[in-house]
Amino acid sequence: MRKVIVSNLMSLDGFFEGPNHELDWFVVDEEFFAYARDMLRGVDTIVFGRKTYQHMADYWPSAPADEIADQMNNLPKIVFSRTLESAEWQNSTLVKSDAIAEISKLKQLPGKDMVILGSASLASFLLQQGLIDEYRVILNPVLLGSGRPLFQDVKQRLRLKLSRTKLFGSGVVVLYYQSA
Repeated sequence: MRKVIVSNLMSLDGFFEGPNHELDWFVVDEEFFAYARDMLRGVDTIVFGRKTYQHMADYWPSAPADEIADQMNNLPKIVFSRTLESAEWQNSTLVKSDAIAEISKLKQLPGKDMVILGSASLASFLLQQGLIDEYRVILNPVLLGSGRPLFQDVKQRLRLKLSRTKLFGSGVVVLYYQSA
């Protein structure tokens, strides 16, 4: 069975974006890019919610050519949205129906793992439904004070098991969690 992996950046105080939706606090260096390349090599599908999809679709099609851009543009992408009319970015499929049923179906198909990038609302919802197999929190050494929390609308306690950590020279720590 394919796994669903969530890979999200987070500030030390729990936010994935600042109070004005800013993302300029992410530490993006060669170690981060090495992590991204390795992560994308292990998946064959990228999953997005609407906002992250639109943000990514605005950047990646015209990004400088490299391995990450190639993977971002060429891997199949599933975007969950009830409001988007179309998903024009290459290899994108728009799903307006039940995310639980669609992810459950996709997990049963043959292939590599799937990754949800960003898309904190979708990821939190699927986490509560028991559909996330691994959560990778890319913890950045910054306090934002306010913003949008990474884990939103969690209604019940969910136990996770830390399976691994990876420390970057910048102070970024990738925390790998699995459902307990």
